[in-house]
Amino acid sequence: MPTRIKLKLYAALQALVPPEGEDYPISPGMTVQELLGQLNLPADKAKLIFVDGRKADLLFKLNGGERVGIFPPVGGG
Repeated sequence: MPTRIKLKLYAALQALVPPEGEDYPISPGMTVQELLGQLNLPADKAKLIFVDGRKADLLFKLNGGERVGIFPPVGGG
């Protein structure tokens, strides 16, 4: 049975937030990398990943109930 997370994409990624982003269904135990694949978001576009306010990596397993924030690489100069 799918469970849910609160998904936030920031800056240039905001356009990719699905309509159900505040209540996004996932399979328990899926990794952040699998989530990115589900969103059609290349891993190199996800520079910073936070789960419940803590930095996470692509192999972090989601169980449901988490708040996931993904930030793109920041350019500037």
